[in-house]
Amino acid sequence: MGKNVYTLPNLITLARLFTVPLIIYLIVLGNWTAALVLFILAGISDAVDGIIARKYGLGSEVGAYLDPISDKVLLTAVFIALGYYEVVPIWFVFLVVARDALIIGAVVLSTIMGADVVIKPLMISKANTLVQIGLAAYLIAMKAGFFSIPILGSALIYIVAALTLASTAAYCVVWFRHMAEYED
Repeated sequence: MGKNVYTLPNLITLARLFTVPLIIYLIVLGNWTAALVLFILAGISDAVDGIIARKYGLGSEVGAYLDPISDKVLLTAVFIALGYYEVVPIWFVFLVVARDALIIGAVVLSTIMGADVVIKPLMISKANTLVQIGLAAYLIAMKAGFFSIPILGSALIYIVAALTLASTAAYCVVWFRHMAEYED
């Protein structure tokens, strides 16, 4: 990975991170259409920065951390806002936030103990993020009045919940294995 942090993929990732307050502000104002447009652009930027980084060898250590942080901040903030406005159930918001807090807590604990762990995205986690993006986009589009298929929203919520639980379990297995090796 390159040492240059001033890369186009990193700038795109930062731009996505800076859209989060604006998306939440638009949701608070009830401007669901503008929130949807900005959310879709943020989702597209997530794919674009990765493609550019891989295709042109512009990956960086900063980008490897910044990209998933940006994704999590975006999705967590949107789901908290959707929970506040009762678009998703509170148990769902808790589940999504608790998973990320658990992963961050495990990394911090490992670091404090001197057993630094590198968390690499697992396929189940990538699937979870993809479905979370789809769910958030669908729910914002529904609130914007573009369409409403209640059974689809409910199904997606339960699919994301299942993927969230599965990815939490997978990361716990990775972390416990790492900590067992550290203890040996």
